[in-house]
Amino acid sequence: MAILPEFKKHYGRQNFFINGEWVEPKSNEIMENVNPATGEVISEFAGAIQEEAQAAVKAANEAFKTWKEVPVRDRARYLFDMRAKFEEHFDMLCSVLVQDHGRTIGEARGSVRRVIENIESACSAIYELRRDNEHMEQVARGIDQYLHWEPLGPFLIVTPGNIPMHAWSSFVPYALAAGCTVVVSPSRQDPVAAEFICRVAQEVGFPPGVINLVHGGRKVNKEILQQPEIKGVGFIGSNRAGWDLFKLCGELGKTSSINGNGKNHLVIMPDADIDEAVKLLLRSCFGMAGQRCLGVDNVVVLGDIYDELKVKFKDAAANMKMGYGLDESNALGPMATLAGKDKVIQWIEQSLLEGAKMVLDGRNPKVEGYPNGFFLGPTILENVHVDMAMAKEEAFGPVASLIKGESLDQVIEWINTKTNLGHSACILTQSGNNARKFVREVNVGNVGVNLGVPQPYAFFPLGSKRDSFVGTAKSRRASMRLFMDEKTVCTRWV
Repeated sequence: MAILPEFKKHYGRQNFFINGEWVEPKSNEIMENVNPATGEVISEFAGAIQEEAQAAVKAANEAFKTWKEVPVRDRARYLFDMRAKFEEHFDMLCSVLVQDHGRTIGEARGSVRRVIENIESACSAIYELRRDNEHMEQVARGIDQYLHWEPLGPFLIVTPGNIPMHAWSSFVPYALAAGCTVVVSPSRQDPVAAEFICRVAQEVGFPPGVINLVHGGRKVNKEILQQPEIKGVGFIGSNRAGWDLFKLCGELGKTSSINGNGKNHLVIMPDADIDEAVKLLLRSCFGMAGQRCLGVDNVVVLGDIYDELKVKFKDAAANMKMGYGLDESNALGPMATLAGKDKVIQWIEQSLLEGAKMVLDGRNPKVEGYPNGFFLGPTILENVHVDMAMAKEEAFGPVASLIKGESLDQVIEWINTKTNLGHSACILTQSGNNARKFVREVNVGNVGVNLGVPQPYAFFPLGSKRDSFVGTAKSRRASMRLFMDEKTVCTRWV
């Protein structure tokens, strides 16, 4: 298969996008951004200082005053045009995402396709929200009443390192559809991807200040959120950073959508097709090098199929080809950062000390041609107990923990009580009764039946629960409720 070309070898010094212009950072503290597959520096960037963060907020606030008055059909045209731009630059965005994040080209294509689907969903949401407005005449003698939705104002949007483009699209198109403006603060892990999604969006010709981009991390995020003009935050990332912002929103009286860590399960019932289960496990456990929000960590097996499943799963995982994601023959790319790789190795080694046993060891892979890449091979552990840290907390790497279960009731109890995280859970079964019981009783926000990754399409929210989500409204389609507020109008003309 073809090895695709890089869009650029080096992207130079990255700038901020403020009030419709690319602005050179003022800070002298320059950070290097590395291609995870090659270990080579592909760009340099700096964090925003207070003055630059405030300038981005000011630009978003000034733009909001006119953007909110743009007629609904005209805002829809902007979004339709933005969809066309993302289709036009589809291959370029995929290439940049592979080079900056480390995923395979197939995974990048799926991610950029999700971006386009979110833009489509935001287009339709513009009209549907207006249609849902409630109106009632003669609620009292001579009095009519109706419900009006109006945009809140500028928002901070914080995107994570694992899905920089997909997360952007989970909030930004909806904010623009609602009549809000944004200041985007991306993860430091993949700033090139953040820049290019901004560049493509801006080709549409949005008025200056509608979309702004600054780099900087937690300190800059707090600085932006503390500005009185910012009405709230849309966030996808770690629980630690997200809860800090959630607490700050509470102190400041601001709205939020905080989407954090997960600890996801896939339950394999005795009646499941083992060969199909193995195919699903490769994608759900090791796709995106295990750095997927809804990817599977705990593989819970019931019945006497455990040994056969383990052997087939090990053999299939061991044959996954690793390498640079622009090589279309590769099934697994590197971790996004060296620090992330080291952290996952620590998780593995701690689990072994606690009694887990190694089925497949991916800690020291040899990837021909890429000796400096952040590669971590598929790793499978067994003898993992549900009270181990590895079974309860997110490792965020290509590690699968095999766990034996005795009954579906027991497994549901584990999922609901052994971890406080509630992103997703899946079941593989031919029994409608078992599937229905699982769907109704498992306390997570995204449930899958006979699939490995229960990824909601753009017109459904990312329905996470418990400590995996806090806030006013969930992401994607549901974020229209984040960016808008209700106003009830009462009139008397007779």
